[in-house]
Amino acid sequence: MDISKIDKNFKVETKIEREGLKFYDIDEAPFKIYGVFREGEHYVRMPTDAAKSVSERVVSLYRHSAGGRVRFVTDSPYVAVSIKLDRVYKMSHFAFTGSVGCDMYSGTRYIGTIVPPTNVVNEYEGVIDVPFNDEREYTINMPLYSETDKVYIGIKEGSTLKAAPDYEIKKPIVYYGSSITQGGCASRPGNAYQSIISRELNADFINLGFSGSAFAEDEMAEYIANLDMSVFVYDYDHNAPNLEHYKNTHERMFKIIREKNPDLPILMMTRPEYYLDEDEQARLQVMLNTYNNAIAAGDKNVYYIKGPDLIESVRESALVDGGHPNDSGFVSMAHVVGNKLKEILK
Repeated sequence: MDISKIDKNFKVETKIEREGLKFYDIDEAPFKIYGVFREGEHYVRMPTDAAKSVSERVVSLYRHSAGGRVRFVTDSPYVAVSIKLDRVYKMSHFAFTGSVGCDMYSGTRYIGTIVPPTNVVNEYEGVIDVPFNDEREYTINMPLYSETDKVYIGIKEGSTLKAAPDYEIKKPIVYYGSSITQGGCASRPGNAYQSIISRELNADFINLGFSGSAFAEDEMAEYIANLDMSVFVYDYDHNAPNLEHYKNTHERMFKIIREKNPDLPILMMTRPEYYLDEDEQARLQVMLNTYNNAIAAGDKNVYYIKGPDLIESVRESALVDGGHPNDSGFVSMAHVVGNKLKEILK
């Protein structure tokens, strides 16, 4: 008899050696999944039809599990992860632990990373020993730049397994933007700035960062406008192909979302770079024009952060390649954006 046909928890073949190890499918209770949802065989960040309405570029990225999280409570002495991927993305300037790996937190405390092998193709596994012997809430962050199809969580048989409490801020903060928004190039998923803010504010979020593909299309604006969110944060400066495109789309996106969400806090930002050339200064002014026009029209729930302010404290060590933040840059961004969100949400 094939026991996996009776008990699906035995479907996971593993080389992990831990006493009493038993895996559970996160699609079943008591696990709670945030930031992604299942559509057929895949986890996605937005519905397929919505992605197709925007662009083929977005279609190539909407299955990346950036911002995806699994939350649960257990007293197991270890937590194992077995993850199945459709595609992985390997880049010379981006650690595999960020683009393909998972990491785990208990509240705001980092517990460990599931490190993928350098030759990873479409699955890997790992285990993290935890330093506690009582029940704790855990969050596992999914890969930033890979297509995640299945995740299994393994704990010691006989340990408690319960649902995690809801976030204090239940309505998600929605972030839209470029590869920086998607998480490039954090060394692991939990170091993307939205994840840091989520832990500090105990807030849910949705990551709608699309690497090289955030052009503020009307269809994307309409999709976002219909989401139930606590705050909308947008920054696609790096992906606007030229200044004229940025001028033609920045305020337009704001107005589309504002029209359907008259009371929604909207926070706009520009690229996190400190030394700006003439074009970059002009782009910053486009953002300020959108903000000033909104204020002049009587909008009382619009905010902005200038890109240089995002990384001022670490400006000489914030970027990997002149564009993408490293962990230092993301921590700085999380501090600046997080403080602004605290003001907005108080």
